Amino acid sequence: MRPSPPTPSPSPPTATLGYVLFATRWLQAPLYFGLVVVQGVYVYKFFNELWTLILRCVTGRATETYVMLSVLKLVDVVMIANLLIMVIVGGYETFVSRIDLQGHRDQPEWFSHVNPNVLKVKLATAIVGISSVHLLQMFVDVQHTAQHSLLWGTTIHMAFILSAAILAYMSGPMLVRTDAAHAQAQAHRGSHGGTESEPPTATAPHHPPGQPLIPAQAVGPRAAEAGVGAGVGVGAGPGAEERIRAAGFPARKLLEDYDEEHPRTFDRDSVARLGKLDFVAARRNVVFVGPPGTGKTHLAIGLGVRACQAGHRVLFATAVEWAARLADAQAAGRLAGELAELDAYPVLVVDEVGYTPFDAETSALFFRLVAHRYERASLIVTGDRPLGRWDEIFGPSAPAMVDRLAHHADVVRIEGDSYRMRRATSAWAD
Repeated sequence: MRPSPPTPSPSPPTATLGYVLFATRWLQAPLYFGLVVVQGVYVYKFFNELWTLILRCVTGRATETYVMLSVLKLVDVVMIANLLIMVIVGGYETFVSRIDLQGHRDQPEWFSHVNPNVLKVKLATAIVGISSVHLLQMFVDVQHTAQHSLLWGTTIHMAFILSAAILAYMSGPMLVRTDAAHAQAQAHRGSHGGTESEPPTATAPHHPPGQPLIPAQAVGPRAAEAGVGAGVGVGAGPGAEERIRAAGFPARKLLEDYDEEHPRTFDRDSVARLGKLDFVAARRNVVFVGPPGTGKTHLAIGLGVRACQAGHRVLFATAVEWAARLADAQAAGRLAGELAELDAYPVLVVDEVGYTPFDAETSALFFRLVAHRYERASLIVTGDRPLGRWDEIFGPSAPAMVDRLAHHADVVRIEGDSYRMRRATSAWAD
């Protein structure tokens, strides 16, 4: 085995200077806490406006125009408050320090994939919304609004819309390039055995030039009539293809391509429900159990691809590959860090559990993985035997592991003959 060339470490002065410069990010922390104070000011302003509106309505001094304008002011305050909380939470997490909300039931949807580009687009759209409310206030009170004010208000609003559209258009290619550069940097660091802030991903097969990309996921008739899914998967956006490549799937499989007529026993309703990806948001697990060749890996990859298209990061590996990865991390003294880094992936796929029994030490590593992900993120597991027989694979660690894995899990049982053997027998008969 050829040793990799040593990576030169930075000189102590350079490293110290870099650490000092990086530590200056904490100078921004008081700025975000200052915005928290501003958030309190807007809360006071909201209830002050609301109390004034209530008093005037009770005393009969509130005209219809006044009520409309007051309601628009309240909406305006709420929208600005939303903009503030997005800047406070998203900006602090992006530029100062990570906020660990994994497992929190109230974690915002946008928080899991916030980055500078997404934050800028969301801010731009929020500003357009605020500008719309201001413009509507002018038109509601048009009798008391000067003509030049209406003209300038409309012009400024259109400028906001145009700049937001340009920013959204530019953020797509920028995000794709960022994801590609990030994946390339991960592969480079992994090939040199260095540590990284995120775990190295398995190498996915390169897409042949003449082979079509993944088609759109199936959509309902209403979505189809609206044009959803025409060339783009449901929920797919910039970077979806990069996420699919980085996931390390051994092949491209879709849920729609699964041969539902082949298995003798197959819960179609459960798989259709899982295809909505509610289990990812709920941090539930999925376990496919059945004999070899019944399509367990196909279904696991199909769910993984759909999760990638919905904006989630996914990592696929066989049970043997996961065992090697965890063993390497433990040997390097960084198992806890490795498990923490895997939190960046809402979905991990563990394929082919049961084909190879594990010793006590490896079984303990799998228990650490399952226990760490418990109620924190999702696991998709495929295996050839029911959970009650996992003691044949993991020994004494099996009961505690199964208890955590199955507590919040959808177990899909598949019965049937091997699809591969059926095709081989058919080819031999021909």
